[in-house]
Amino acid sequence: MPDSKRFLHPEAIQRISRLEVRARHIVEGFLSGMHRSPYFGQSVEFRQHREYAVGDDLRHVDWKVWARQDRLTVKQYEEDTNLRCTLLVDLSNSMVYGRGPLNKYEYACTVAACLAHLILHQQDAVGCVTFDERLRQQIPVRSKRTHLMSIIESLNNNEPRDKTDMYTILRSVAESSRRRGMMVLVSDLLADRAGTLKGLRLLRQRGHDVLVLHIMDDDELDFPFAGPTRFEGLESPDFLNCNPRSLREGYLQALQEFLDQIRRDCARNTIDYMLVRTSQPLDVALATFLSSRSHAQGRR
Repeated sequence: MPDSKRFLHPEAIQRISRLEVRARHIVEGFLSGMHRSPYFGQSVEFRQHREYAVGDDLRHVDWKVWARQDRLTVKQYEEDTNLRCTLLVDLSNSMVYGRGPLNKYEYACTVAACLAHLILHQQDAVGCVTFDERLRQQIPVRSKRTHLMSIIESLNNNEPRDKTDMYTILRSVAESSRRRGMMVLVSDLLADRAGTLKGLRLLRQRGHDVLVLHIMDDDELDFPFAGPTRFEGLESPDFLNCNPRSLREGYLQALQEFLDQIRRDCARNTIDYMLVRTSQPLDVALATFLSSRSHAQGRR
């Protein structure tokens, strides 16, 4: 059996040019390494317990109550519908940065395509929103397997450009999404932090599960530059000629403060946050995502 990690590492998947083929290889390799299909869960909300009656499904028995009180009770839920997931993919110009096999845009699109593939594989529903400072394209939430190609075409046909207006985008998505579900933001978060967090809080207030996949290049996290360097802005005409060694300590300190603030603010608002390096193998990113989703279900 071939080593699935050969297909899951960015250096390998970069050789697969078409996004739909790349996503299929990654997902198939990922599933082959698991004992069971990944379970994203259903959009259920616990309502109350009731006494167990003969014929009730034992899967719904609350065994913790039985252990404490020596009586059988069954969990009842407000609703039991399939998961509805919307992928929010940042296509602003800062996402084109990357010196590795995949830049941030390519990595983000690959992650989004893989998640869409997985969700549809287990017969749940998924949609996709691509954006910069405005909504580029909004693919509705659907559960048909053929819906994957609509999402992939949306990701393929929208090259990064312009800046990011995160709050306007997240508010628009919150206002247009009447049914609660999962919202997955895939972005480098290089936007106004206060506006980003305000938009994420709005999604939570509307009852959505929210997860942020923070995509960053190794250069941005490690600042490995040496020697005279010219840094040019991707979303502005600004540039800086400097010796990066004199900036490294201050840059890394400011970056750590930024990451800590994002993590704290997300945790405070029950928003799941995951930092993803573009050098990280895709199976690791997917497994961490699923683990985060599982933990989120336990908290909510």
